[in-house]
Amino acid sequence: MAEIWNWITDLGNSKIVALLLFMSTFIAIVIYLFSNRRRSTRFESYRYIPLDDEDSDLDPNVASGDRNKGERS
Repeated sequence: MAEIWNWITDLGNSKIVALLLFMSTFIAIVIYLFSNRRRSTRFESYRYIPLDDEDSDLDPNVASGDRNKGERS
């Protein structure tokens, strides 16, 4: 056990272990996000939230130009 610990704590080897750990975590998150079609569609609808400067309870799939037309009437 001590030999394994010494191998991991060596700076050259710990970088490889960290790379494998973080890369596998990233790949697992991507697979989780896009494996289910419904979940993927929901996350795709969230991508314009930072650009939406109106606080409205309307459907997030409606374009902002369509929202303004309905509110001005």
